[in-house]
Amino acid sequence: MPAPPHRVISCYLTNNPVSPGKPLPSRRARSWCWKDDEPNCAIVAPDFHYTKPGGGNTLSVRSNLAGLLSATLITLLLAGCESNTYVEPPPPKVSVATPLIQDVTDYLEFTGTLDASEQAKARARVSGVLQSMHFVPGTQVTEGDLLFIIDPAEYEADLQAANAELAGARSNYDRAKIEYSRAQTLYKKKAGAEADVVKWRVEKELASADILRAEARVSRAELNLGYTQVIAPLTGRVGRNLVDIGNLVGEGEATVLTEVTLYNPIYVYFNLNERDLLRVMKIYKAAVKAKGLDPATISDRELGIPLYLGLANEEGYPHEGLFDFSESGVDPETGTLQLRGIFENPGAAPDLLPGLFTRIRMPLGKRPDMPLVSERAIANDQGGTYLLVVNAQDLVERRSIRTGQRKDGLIVVEEGLQKDDRVVVNGIQRARAGRKVEPEPVDMADLTTSALRQAAQQAEQEARAKRSDPDTETGD
Repeated sequence: MPAPPHRVISCYLTNNPVSPGKPLPSRRARSWCWKDDEPNCAIVAPDFHYTKPGGGNTLSVRSNLAGLLSATLITLLLAGCESNTYVEPPPPKVSVATPLIQDVTDYLEFTGTLDASEQAKARARVSGVLQSMHFVPGTQVTEGDLLFIIDPAEYEADLQAANAELAGARSNYDRAKIEYSRAQTLYKKKAGAEADVVKWRVEKELASADILRAEARVSRAELNLGYTQVIAPLTGRVGRNLVDIGNLVGEGEATVLTEVTLYNPIYVYFNLNERDLLRVMKIYKAAVKAKGLDPATISDRELGIPLYLGLANEEGYPHEGLFDFSESGVDPETGTLQLRGIFENPGAAPDLLPGLFTRIRMPLGKRPDMPLVSERAIANDQGGTYLLVVNAQDLVERRSIRTGQRKDGLIVVEEGLQKDDRVVVNGIQRARAGRKVEPEPVDMADLTTSALRQAAQQAEQEARAKRSDPDTETGD
């Protein structure tokens, strides 16, 4: 039985120039690709060979299908012939800016606690039933204002008894005085005994002492009666009543009835460590010398060293006060020295209340030509705080720095940065130490303006949200 007809697809590779009309040798391709430096290498499209049954001549027919298969094969061969050589990507683009150079004021910053400049407890100094209350808790009172009344009946009776005793003592004195004068007259006329003179002189002196004793009892009775009216010990804000009307107070102890606190001025207490203390002492001595004062007699407040205070919900340090007092020595247990500042705190509802934690800033002097950078340029890791700078060869370098205070959205760099360094401010995640980058210069001042504008917009949005929140309005 003759063999069935079959087709054979052949791909030919030749190293010879291709001549039109010249048949190519029928052989298998020795390679799937050719090199660029062999210009005579060509891939010949495959032929379809049809062999007649029982042998015979082979027919070669190019068809549209053959052309399609040829194009597909060439594409695959080209894909397989791509070079494996690594091409380095271009350097990443980063934004760089030179530091902003400004004169800055050197500060020390602390955390402090507010305390009232004066605080006094209104106590029941006599025992009795609390009869009435004459103030509204939480309001302002003046020294001497009536706060409470303790039932005065008992003390009014005591005063009456003391006055009666005083009247009796005075009457006895008058009688003794008359008798003494009479005895003296009779004795001079030799009509009376000397013993009578001595007797009435003694009686007169005893009666005089009784008068003094009775007057003291009257004073005490008047004082106790006055204590039944409990008055404000100082001018300030009165707290709530700690004892209700009708209760017995002052029995065996001076019962606290309420407290009055003076908020204006107000004190803030904070602690200074040994390192900062040495810096403050220089400022202290300079102030004493500048004013020509005697350090042995001058008070801390007279030096006029300013302090600035800010609460947790306030921007910056809006309250200005004075350094007022320092303890006599460093606490050996904590290694700190306690200082006190004094601040004006006017108004019936002042912003500064005793017990609040505050931020304190003490200026130490100006430092010229300090570099300032945007906060976004500063990073931290286990090695500490650092910046990325770009050198003259556009290579990234890591710089360890020591930062200082904040100023207008920037941070002062106290150590580790030069004035002409190019600091990476954007694209830090694409920059690697030792790698090359493509720096694009920007202005550090523009970054500051943008940061301040964003902060202001955020603060305005938060304030607007609070105004529109009903829970915030009612305090729920």
